[in-house]
Amino acid sequence: MKVKLIRYTPDPERLVAVAARLCYSPVGVEDLDEKLDIESARKLVRFVIKSGHHSTTEHIYFSFGIEGISRALSHQLVRHRIASFNQQSQRYVKFIENYEYILPDSIKNNKKFSDRFNNLVSETHEFYEEMVNEGIEAEDARYILPNASETKMIVTMNARELMHFFTVRCCNRAQTEIRELATIMLKEAKKVAPSVFENSGPNCLRMPCPEGKYSCGNPPKASDFDA
Repeated sequence: MKVKLIRYTPDPERLVAVAARLCYSPVGVEDLDEKLDIESARKLVRFVIKSGHHSTTEHIYFSFGIEGISRALSHQLVRHRIASFNQQSQRYVKFIENYEYILPDSIKNNKKFSDRFNNLVSETHEFYEEMVNEGIEAEDARYILPNASETKMIVTMNARELMHFFTVRCCNRAQTEIRELATIMLKEAKKVAPSVFENSGPNCLRMPCPEGKYSCGNPPKASDFDA
């Protein structure tokens, strides 16, 4: 899996702080921005997030380039609807020599099933390649490809939606692959906006686990998500 934060709102913490100060200030945006140093901005960001005033974080956006994930993961990812997605097309891209797939660790570490899994995917791809080479359109041949097929995406979310995404997908009860993705994305976001995402992650970092009898019983540590 390869994840890179490729674009983000410049000075994200300052923008969140300016948005927060504007609500209570008689002066204009430019004056507020000029008088705000980064440490003051971070202090204010921590205060507004702790207070639950998350609307200010909707002004900052983060775009991630993501490669080496499965179609099974991407179908989960697009359920986060307050976001923008572009994905490598199986309709227009012919996956002949460039076909890759994702093998979950639970299967990779099981010799009984890993060989069968790899053989079946290989056989399936050979059939796909045969169809394409004999004139079947890629948009139709793709119907045979499995959820394991590798895909690439660009994903953009504002910080408020990212915080929700990290709450849900960094949890140990999330599916393994998307949990790995969310953890990497959180670490990348923390590098450029540490005060915004300081307490981001699963609910159990901030409060008792809300999962009740479904709790994993082994909550992660805050340091697991450090940049």
